[in-house]
Amino acid sequence: MKVNISKSWKELLDSEFEKKYFDKLVNFVKNEYGKYKCFPPGNLIFSAFDNCDFTNTKVVIIGQDPYHGYGQANGLCFSVHEKNINPPSLQNILIEMSTDLNCKKRTNGDFVDLAKQGVMLLNSVLTVRENNPASHANKGWEIFTDNVIKVISEKKDNIVFMLWGNYAKKKRFLIDKSKHLILESGHPSPLSANRGLWFGNKHFSKSNKYLIEKGFDPVKWV
Repeated sequence: MKVNISKSWKELLDSEFEKKYFDKLVNFVKNEYGKYKCFPPGNLIFSAFDNCDFTNTKVVIIGQDPYHGYGQANGLCFSVHEKNINPPSLQNILIEMSTDLNCKKRTNGDFVDLAKQGVMLLNSVLTVRENNPASHANKGWEIFTDNVIKVISEKKDNIVFMLWGNYAKKKRFLIDKSKHLILESGHPSPLSANRGLWFGNKHFSKSNKYLIEKGFDPVKWV
């Protein structure tokens, strides 16, 4: 099956696109987008791949599924289009960034600049029906994105994986911890953050310290 995805990823994932589960997934997604309002827009479903070349990937952040409010999702986990109001989880991410890095708080919640620096902002489920969270879960996306995580773990070295919350932490078994850095914390949602499970994790400075030690350029988070 022909899938419109950036060349560096297409070469690695072509075999996935030919599998039966992916064919069923495509039919499901097409049907959903035809009958309901779904996010992100079709041309942005693979935005995480299109904006973060495989060869440049050095950090992977794993989310669950896209924001389900109108006009929010842009295909990158935890990210919204620039003109949107930043949702609570995103606000907490930006607060932790500024506190951790001791700098002015970032206001732009569109993380496309981070993706282009090599930050893979990967939702486990890449699509969602409007105002219906997890509506596209267990339809095949998780099989695909789990295999993406495995490909990154197997084909790359010295990647920083950020696992925020219990859902993301369950993905740790896909990662070879002997050659990658796994950073875990609570989820940035208010429920978790207000219980002391998010703020102070210092993932942004820790990731940059590791990248520098391994000979990579640090990420300009802010």
